[in-house]
Parts: sequence; C-alpha cells; structure tokens
Amino acid sequence: MSSNHGSAVLTSLYQHSVADYWNAERNPVNLRLGEVDGIYHHHYGVGVVDWTVLDGPEDTREERTIAELHRLETAQADLLMNHLGPLRPSDRVLDAGCGRGGSSLMAHQRFGCRVDGVSISESQVAFATEQAERRGVDDKVSFHFKNMLDTGFETGAYQAAWNNESTMYVELSLLFAEHARLLKRGGRYVCVTGCYNDAYGLPSRAVSEINAHYICDIHPRSTYFRELAANRLVPVSVVDLTASTIPYWELRAKSSLATGIESAFLDAYKGGSFQYLLIAADRV
Repeated sequence: MSSNHGSAVLTSLYQHSVADYWNAERNPVNLRLGEVDGIYHHHYGVGVVDWTVLDGPEDTREERTIAELHRLETAQADLLMNHLGPLRPSDRVLDAGCGRGGSSLMAHQRFGCRVDGVSISESQVAFATEQAERRGVDDKVSFHFKNMLDTGFETGAYQAAWNNESTMYVELSLLFAEHARLLKRGGRYVCVTGCYNDAYGLPSRAVSEINAHYICDIHPRSTYFRELAANRLVPVSVVDLTASTIPYWELRAKSSLATGIESAFLDAYKGGSFQYLLIAADRV
C-alpha cells in the first residue's frame, strides 16, 4: 500500500491507530465463531441463551459454546436487518464499518440487494472480499478500503445503511452527515450501539475500561438523537437491547474465548451506566 493511498482514507492519527489495531487483530472470539458457518461477525449477541451447552461431555463443551455464541451474534444481525425496511434486489445498501463482512453477506443473502461494505482496516477488507468470492457473490457484495465519514460514493445512491457497533470510532456529526448524503429520501438508517446513559452522569469506570480496551470513544445516548435530528435522520424505532444482551456476556465470560473485558460490560450494563440500543431512522 502506498502511503498516499492510506492517507487519503485515514485522515487522523487516531484513525491510523484504530486501523493498526484492526489490521493486527486475530482474536479467537471473532475467528472461531466465524468458522462455524463462514459468517464472521464483529459485534455481540442478543437473545435467550441455551445454557445446556455447558452440560454434557467436557471434550465438546467448547464447540457447543462457540456455536451458541455465534447463534446469538447472528440473531443480533438479523434483528438489525428486520429494521432496514422493505428492500428489493435492485437496491443498494451500505455496511459502514463492515469488519470481516458478516452482516454484508447476510444482507445480500436475505434481500438479494447490492451491498457495499467499508472499513479502514485493509486486512478486514481483504478477508471479507475473500469470503464474498468464496460464496460466489462478489459481483453483488463488494468491500472497500474507505473511510465511512467520507466514502466518495454517489449522493443518494443507497436505500439503506447501517453501523453495527462501529459508531464509537467516529464523531457522530460527521458520520450522520455522510449517511444523510448517501441515503435516498425515505431511505433507512439503522445502528446498533453501546452508549453511555446520560441519566447516570459521566462515563462510569466500566465504560472507560471498554473505551481503553477497544481504543474507542463511547458516546452518550443524547448525542445520537441530537446528531440524527441535525442531519435529517428521524428515528422511527428505538429498541433498548440491554437486558437481552446481558445473557450473551454471561455465557461468553464462562467460555474459553473470554478476553477479560466481559466483567466491564456486565458491570456497566447491570449498573445502569451503559445501554445497548438499536436505533432506526428515516432520511427525510
């Protein structure tokens, strides 16, 4: 990669540090789960846990636990897609901060639409592209080394766009301005995110630990709604997923794939300083 190429995409030292983190990331909690069915997620799970996976033969317990964690993460992506509105195969959709491409592949599988995924991690883009090629859908699902704050894609080209746990890496005013530019009038934007609870006060110690672990900056809940409104994105539905993500974290904490951040998430969610939200908004 020529440095000019990189500098056109990465516009700050912070973005370089985030790209470096994700280019080097080989976390089993992401890779082992993706190996279950070739859909690699970079987000967390929701729903009722099947705790029986911890019972039975010890030699296959890890395999059962991994499959269950992956099922919960896939359920989270499905839930996000339930809010994208009616999509036709002729529509284009954008996966902003696409990671290793799991949600993009699921969206194409479900709606048949054209998908563009963008990431500032070149290794993620290469990995996701290989997954699309392997599935024979690379004519419809494309991954790009681009910055979601300035994609260069055509204005008004997209019927839907989403961020699945990637908004905490950017300024929301810049992000939502770009989504508003890219979406058609009446198009749908969805994000699933962890945000800190304004009612709690400033970020709690557990939220600060999460920020440090992922080199991110978790926004307060209020900033989402202020910046959506400022950028012609009007919420149509808001779902508090906090209670339904806690079981996922409890299972992950008991698994061999625990990364040490589980207790911070559980403390933050249970203590009320942190919330897991789905927000769907229409471009007006």
